[in-house]
Amino acid sequence: MTKKRRREIHLHVMVTPEELEQIHERMAEAGIRNMGAYMRKMALNGLVLHVDLTPVRELVSLQRRCSNNLNQVAIHANTYGVYPSEIKALQKDYADLWGPLSDLLKKLSAVVEL
Repeated sequence: MTKKRRREIHLHVMVTPEELEQIHERMAEAGIRNMGAYMRKMALNGLVLHVDLTPVRELVSLQRRCSNNLNQVAIHANTYGVYPSEIKALQKDYADLWGPLSDLLKKLSAVVEL
C-alpha cells in the first residue's frame, strides 16, 4: 500500500549553471536547505524572509532568569517576608528585559512594513 503524496504534481524547471548557483546562494542566505520548499515559497510568495532569532533567544534567557528570581522572592516572602533590596533587584531585572524587548519589537515592525 503506497501513501498518497500531499503534493502529487511534479514541476520541472530548466536553469543554467549560473542560475543554479544563484539559487543555491539565495537558499543559503534564507537558511533553507530544501530546494522544493524554497522554490514553492518563492513561486507562491515571491520572497523568503530569514529572521535572525538570536535577540529572541537572549530575551527568553532573561525572562527565565527573571522568573526564577521572582519565584525565589515569592518563596522567601511567604517564609520570612520581603526585603526592599530584593524588590529593587527584580525591578532592575524587568527594566533590563523591557529595553531589548522594545528594540526587538521595533525591528520586527519594520520588517512587517516591508
